[in-house]
Amino acid sequence: MDFTFSEEQQAVVEAARAVFSDVAPDGVPSPALTPGAVADTFDRPLWAKLAASDLLGLVVSPAYDGAGLDPVALCLALRESAAVLARVPLLETSAVAMAVERYGSAELARDVLPRVVRGESVLTVGAHGRTGHDPAELAVLARPYGADANADGPDPVHWLLEGVHTAVPWAHSADLIAVPAHTDDGRTVLALVAPDQDGVTLAEQFSTNGERYAEVTLDAVRVREPRLIEDEGAWEWLRLLLTTGTCALALGLGTRVLAMTADYTGKREQFGFPLATFQAVGVQAADRYIDLRAMEATLWQAAWRLAHDNDNDNDGSGDGLLPVAADVAVAKIWASEGVRRVVQTAQHLHGGFGADTDYPLHRYHAWAKQLELSLGPAAEHEEALGDLLAAHPPA
Repeated sequence: MDFTFSEEQQAVVEAARAVFSDVAPDGVPSPALTPGAVADTFDRPLWAKLAASDLLGLVVSPAYDGAGLDPVALCLALRESAAVLARVPLLETSAVAMAVERYGSAELARDVLPRVVRGESVLTVGAHGRTGHDPAELAVLARPYGADANADGPDPVHWLLEGVHTAVPWAHSADLIAVPAHTDDGRTVLALVAPDQDGVTLAEQFSTNGERYAEVTLDAVRVREPRLIEDEGAWEWLRLLLTTGTCALALGLGTRVLAMTADYTGKREQFGFPLATFQAVGVQAADRYIDLRAMEATLWQAAWRLAHDNDNDNDGSGDGLLPVAADVAVAKIWASEGVRRVVQTAQHLHGGFGADTDYPLHRYHAWAKQLELSLGPAAEHEEALGDLLAAHPPA
């Protein structure tokens, strides 16, 4: 494999840096951490800039007005967004859009994707808090409904969804929520549901980083056939992409925090010398740099596998490799552990200044904890990786 970024991917980095260059971590206040903050909006002006810069259509094919790039390009953009804690659903919207095009019908793609590229539609995902090792899709049941539900001919026109998903990001601002659900015959399907549909109820929740989430209750919610993706690989692939994107966010955040720490310790003096010249400080900073390099290497390995593995079952069969999920698990283990260590060291080396809410490090710390736990902490991915190794022992 070749980790050299293509010209198109490098152009994505330049475009993303240009858009995010004016974004401040506290530019849009956190609903839970900032008194009086508006809780039901994300950074819509920034969202419009992303659309104008063609960054919302990175992974959408040119047939739907997108750039047709791969998960590596998306991760490059996400890395830049996390450096400034950009409050936009770039990961969720892009990941669902890519799953719709990869696994959904042409009718669904025509309905959803052009509006995503133009910035007119926001997408998010239920079951964002699990690894799949303890399947969150079991929280919602999908059953066929309609006059032909028991017929031997075409699939039913409608499906009924019953169940609850908790900790759904951006649900209050989304136009569609991708809901994984299980069927009576043991399949996992992916349904696209509008938050304002009959039977959908959103209960307010707040995440570890102070952002507004939702508990989504589905009570006999009807979904027409075009908005239900029945390919069983859709949810598994979407979950892997979301997890990889979360690793990219952790890398971007950690890189910025280490830079903040280097800047602070280079200027802050003690006993007449900059803190950065003290051996103990240098050793801690070097250890965190090693963490970031490991996070980076495992991230690009996972993103490259997702971009180039043509096995729709994501099991790596026939190529002599472990399943793609193994690389994603390794990346998330490093991302979860690495970003936690980076922010803890930063907090320690900043001293009391790091706890000052007028300084953005406290926001980075809260976001790092959220990323550490999102889609499963390191321990859950270690368990999942162990299962994969047991099922696919190395030759």
